[in-house]
Amino acid sequence: MLFDLRPKDKREEIFDREREFKELEKSVERYPLTLLLGIRRVGKSSILRAYLNENPGILIDCRELYAERGHITKEDLIRELQSKGSLIQRVSSRFKVKLNMRFLEVEPREVPLRDVFRELNELGGKTEKFIIAFDEAQYLRFYGSRGGKELLALFAHAYDSLPNLRIILTGSEVGLLHDFLGINDYESPLYGRIGGEVYVKPFDEETSRAFLRAGFEETGIKVPAEDIERAVSVLDGIPGWLVLFGVKYLEKRDFDNALKASLEVAKALVLGEISELERRSRRYIQILRAIALGYDRWGLIRDYLEVKGMKTPEPRLYELLRNLEKMGWVEKEDGRYSLTDPVVRLILSK
Repeated sequence: MLFDLRPKDKREEIFDREREFKELEKSVERYPLTLLLGIRRVGKSSILRAYLNENPGILIDCRELYAERGHITKEDLIRELQSKGSLIQRVSSRFKVKLNMRFLEVEPREVPLRDVFRELNELGGKTEKFIIAFDEAQYLRFYGSRGGKELLALFAHAYDSLPNLRIILTGSEVGLLHDFLGINDYESPLYGRIGGEVYVKPFDEETSRAFLRAGFEETGIKVPAEDIERAVSVLDGIPGWLVLFGVKYLEKRDFDNALKASLEVAKALVLGEISELERRSRRYIQILRAIALGYDRWGLIRDYLEVKGMKTPEPRLYELLRNLEKMGWVEKEDGRYSLTDPVVRLILSK
């Protein structure tokens, strides 16, 4: 069902993403490492889950691991991999493979991660390529005491020496994920190792309209064309927000009340994400608010911060804006900044 707030698990449940599935399939076939990229709520997790539903592999939610204690340890990661034991067993059963995976039966502190990857590689050799996928992989930079370098070294080992293992990394903070991997940085363990990249973009206007029409048709509800037009004009083409609006419209049966209810839910989600930004710097919030209010050039943002009592040196402001671009919150074109998510703009401009 299209109007389901949970991530999808099957390809047939996902609307108009055949191009992305084909690109993902080609990349996994060709490269040891694939990046699945796109802004928040654009549908990366659903595509990945549906892909793994058709191919042998496991999924690790890096944001969830990070949220537990504000960093990720080797033991955390091993424990999460061990929790996927039943899924690994189902994969082996499906391909009639006898398993002897030692890491599933011992204490996490006693298991080298390299041994886990080697065992998964062996499983891949007996079935087809085995996939280990990391959702929101930019959080892996909080792994260990060296900014995730140990894990990057393991990825490099897998890239070079484990031909039956495939790694997929998703990221909504695209610039941060690129910086973390350092494929073009000679100091990174992954330097020079080319990976595939698949970008998941928001729907265009026509696809957004078609998505809403298809969702309402599934439920047997007739919705005026002008309500669909108004929803698309406000929510743009981000599937997560379109789904939320569809759910609320089915509850309220009225555009204004449905949009209001959708924005209330969205506000709670966005403010939760922004609170994480605020822990890094209070200036991030004021910069986003400035852009939302139309102060979209560097000098205007600088002046806005000064009025708010946050006078910021020029090098620091450039750094903050560059970080917001890397994290996927803002984009820059012709010297003007804009928020990548129209709903965030609506929430922060009020």
